[in-house]
Amino acid sequence: MPRKRTSRRLTADAALLLVAAAFALPLAWVVLSAVDPHADLRVRVPGGFTLANFRAVLTPDITYTPLLNSLVLCGCATALTVVCAALAAYPLSRFHSRLNRPFLLTILFATSLPITAIMVPVYALFVRVNLIDTMQGTILFFTASQLPFAIWLMKNFMDGVPRELEEAAWTDGASALQSLLRIVLPLMGPGVAVVTVFSFVTMWGNFFVPFMLLLTPDQMPASVSINDFFGNRGMVAYGQLAAFSVLYSTPVILLYVLVARRLGGGFALGGAVKG
Repeated sequence: MPRKRTSRRLTADAALLLVAAAFALPLAWVVLSAVDPHADLRVRVPGGFTLANFRAVLTPDITYTPLLNSLVLCGCATALTVVCAALAAYPLSRFHSRLNRPFLLTILFATSLPITAIMVPVYALFVRVNLIDTMQGTILFFTASQLPFAIWLMKNFMDGVPRELEEAAWTDGASALQSLLRIVLPLMGPGVAVVTVFSFVTMWGNFFVPFMLLLTPDQMPASVSINDFFGNRGMVAYGQLAAFSVLYSTPVILLYVLVARRLGGGFALGGAVKG
């Protein structure tokens, strides 16, 4: 039995190492190629160190404007998603109705719809209502496409906040909106952080939606402008592509660092419902 357990553990460790290598090798290529003056598709230690790749991409047209567009699109859409998800999840979590389950199942079904299947009617609709090639139209679609899963997540986190705390606030004269803002959301900080990070990361890496809904080059986010590094006839500036990828990943890493404490904090209920 000990030998079997050891062999199974070694097999599992080997499988996990292979999975880790599958993720680590592309990341290693990005970091190493960004400072390699002769970068190609091989993962290798650079023969020399250079910052020329970063200097080449640090221009308004290549990096600054696309990153700013991405921050505006994803930041506004994430904020709108979190607010709408909290307002929609609150009655689903706190008020029981025979319609709750069908509504949640509808939300779950909406999360499985492929985005490519609805882009053609969405494009036609946006042309009709004059939202095509507008930042606000893209923000609204980002929010609508992310809301189903955000509501599902927010509702599950909200179920973990004791209802007794709200009832005590209602006794003191607080409204439902006040109890949501002052009691429920502060106590479910990790849940809000998860929804925020998940929504932002999903939108940040979305190529297809802004590529379809935005037409003006000056409004393109970084997820679309990265396609410019792939030239005709298979020519690719690998070093500049890697340098741009490092810069493109920075906002996501910073967001995770900012909310890391909330993600690991858990619900700070302490003994609030005792006594």
